[in-house]
Formats: sequence, structure tokens, C-alpha cells
Amino acid sequence: MIKNIVFDLGGVVITLDQDQAIRRFEELGLADARQRLDAYTQSGIFGDLERGTIDAETFRVELGKLVGRDVTYDECCYAWQGYAREVPQRNLDCLLRLRSEGYRVILLSNTNPYMMEWVSSSEFDGQGHPVEYYMDACYLSFQQKVMKPDPLIFRKMLMGEQILPEETLFVDDGARNVAAASQMGMFTYCPENGADWTKAIYEILRK
Repeated sequence: MIKNIVFDLGGVVITLDQDQAIRRFEELGLADARQRLDAYTQSGIFGDLERGTIDAETFRVELGKLVGRDVTYDECCYAWQGYAREVPQRNLDCLLRLRSEGYRVILLSNTNPYMMEWVSSSEFDGQGHPVEYYMDACYLSFQQKVMKPDPLIFRKMLMGEQILPEETLFVDDGARNVAAASQMGMFTYCPENGADWTKAIYEILRK
């Protein structure tokens, strides 16, 4: 029986707009932004930031070196938050409904401090609530020092929550992440970025 539901942030809870993020980094002067930014797993200083091997300030300085000028913290926030297209209300309503029905709802995301500046703020849902309002717990790559699909981040989440993989459903739009969770014994569902997964979740739970 599924007791726990683990959600990815970008592409699931919120709809991603990679092209907008690329445009914003290009605006800052990063001409090869499209080559440097990946839809699912970042590399270089972008991956280092999301893996937590460098902090926000180090990223800001290193990005400045890449673009040939000093870049501000706010500019970094503006560029990274370009990934966010929308926060569908149906998703937020579903998260609260699942929690009210007794499921433990957990966030497991490859993300970074600049993105979380908005996600963890009262601006997140347009109603004064951060993402934490909708979750029982959050496991973020830059805090855990490891990124999906590395099995270690899943083990950290399972151990931290004291939950069993066979009682857990993992929802992520990244096929590699879903495959890694499945190999650990979790139920999985892989919706497309921005798809309405709210009905499919209940179909899985009823099985």
C-alpha cells in the first residue's frame, strides 16, 4: 500500500520553461547558455551549485567570470527563476488533498538557492504561501550535496523520513530519475513537464 508520495519540483509541481531561463542567462551575457543548461541535470558551475559543492556567492563570482563582468545576486535569481513558467493551482490543491487524506507528501528536487529564494517565499503560490506549506518535508539537492538520479539522494530521503520504498510513489518528469527510484523499489510515475497528473495519481493509488 502506498503511504508516501514524493514529488519533483520543476516539471511536476511547477511547469518549467527552459527556453525562458536560457534567454535570461543570455541577457546576462552568457552566450553559450543553451549548451550549459540541461533540462534535467546541470553540469559545470550550474551542476556544482545544484549539487551544493559551491555556494550561491561562489556561483555568482564564477558566472561573472564567464560573462566578463560582475553579476549581482538579483541577476542570478532573475536568470535561474526563468525556469518557472507557472504554478498550476490544480497541483497545489491536489497536494493539500493528498495530505488531508493521510498521505505523507515529500518534495525531492534538484535545485539551488537562487530558485528556492522564490519557491520558499510567500510569493510562490500567489497566496502568501511557500512550497513548504504544501509539503510534509523537503529534500533539496544543494542541501543534501547530491543530485538525482544518484541513488544516494533517494536513500537519504528514505532514511530521513523513515519510510519504505515499497510504500512510496515517486513522481518526476525525468526518465532517468524515475528509473533510479524504480530500481530502489518505489512505485513511479513520469508525467511530461506541465501535464495534469492529478487524476493519474489517484488511478495509481487505487490499484
